Amino acid sequence: MIFADHAATTPVRREALEAMWPYLTGAFGNASSRHGIGEEAARALAWAREAVAAVVRARPGDVVFTSGGTEADNLAVKGLALANPRGRHVVVSPVEHEAVLEAADALRRLHGFEVDQVAVDATGMVVPEALARAIRPDTTLVSVQLANNEVGTVNPVADLARLAHGSGALMHTDAVQAAGWLPLSLDALGVDAMSLAGHKVGAPKGTGALVVRGRLPIEPVLHGGGQERGRRSGTENVAGAVAFATALQLADAERADAASRVASLATRFREHVAATVPDAVPTGHPAERLPGTVSFVFPGTSGEAVLLELERRDVIVSSGSACAAGSDEPSHVLTAMGVPPEVAQTAVRFSFGADATAADVEAAAAALAQAVSAVRDIVG
Repeated sequence: MIFADHAATTPVRREALEAMWPYLTGAFGNASSRHGIGEEAARALAWAREAVAAVVRARPGDVVFTSGGTEADNLAVKGLALANPRGRHVVVSPVEHEAVLEAADALRRLHGFEVDQVAVDATGMVVPEALARAIRPDTTLVSVQLANNEVGTVNPVADLARLAHGSGALMHTDAVQAAGWLPLSLDALGVDAMSLAGHKVGAPKGTGALVVRGRLPIEPVLHGGGQERGRRSGTENVAGAVAFATALQLADAERADAASRVASLATRFREHVAATVPDAVPTGHPAERLPGTVSFVFPGTSGEAVLLELERRDVIVSSGSACAAGSDEPSHVLTAMGVPPEVAQTAVRFSFGADATAADVEAAAAALAQAVSAVRDIVG
């Protein structure tokens, strides 16, 4: 089987499992307890916080452990906007993950904020000129993803952050897809907050973090025991935090070599597809993109039918975000890029992991040509 759906999730790394095991067994204490076994758990949590902070070039106290990227996005968008009321205007891009879009909409529905979506170009990129037009004197928060989860386009987040800060607004970026592929320095990106998810870098699902500059007030989404310095209540998932930190460290250490090698394989894959499926239309930015993400639309087919044909040939891919799987609606990412809805429904996304091989991409390309041909035979 060729698993080419790493943008949806990644296999858990053995190192992450081994690192978390002690905190599921003998060292099972509550990190908030003031006895020996609790303090052992607290030390592990502190190590995990320091390890994540080192990868993103932040202070350990800036790391808030969450249940994953969705919670991190919600805490960032709602928490920063509500606690820093410079105004009641928020700007997001239309191609964000639903966690950002729905959190912004909750601010509109429940708290009276105005939400504007800055336009993206045909590659799915937010260009600085468009953001400059969208920002207002009362804009309190801008949230633009570092890399798109469906088409792989990478945004010029540092330039966008300078614009946001120039107007006095805060800047959040969803870096869930970028982790393990792109540098994540908080200072280099110029952002005030960054969302991360463990299962995109080889940690178990249900782990993640929001990195938010400690000077910034943030309104909690979860209230209760005051854990995570009062920013995220709930008994800390020590084992999950250790696994996440371990996987993130390893992914970042391997990042440069993996990104270069997988980018070459993805280029080879695109060339194979162009030669064997000549009417395949690539989506996303041709150069500013994640190394392993390659997406196409196949006019005159059905994306779901192509997926089924690929799975019959032992190639596992998706049509886009796993969170939207099963929806009859066309991808909001592709339609925001100007792709007609009927064409957007023919999308197929390949996302290769760091373990991809030349044989994998060649076999996947051959299977794709067969799958598209089979679907077109059926639909006539």
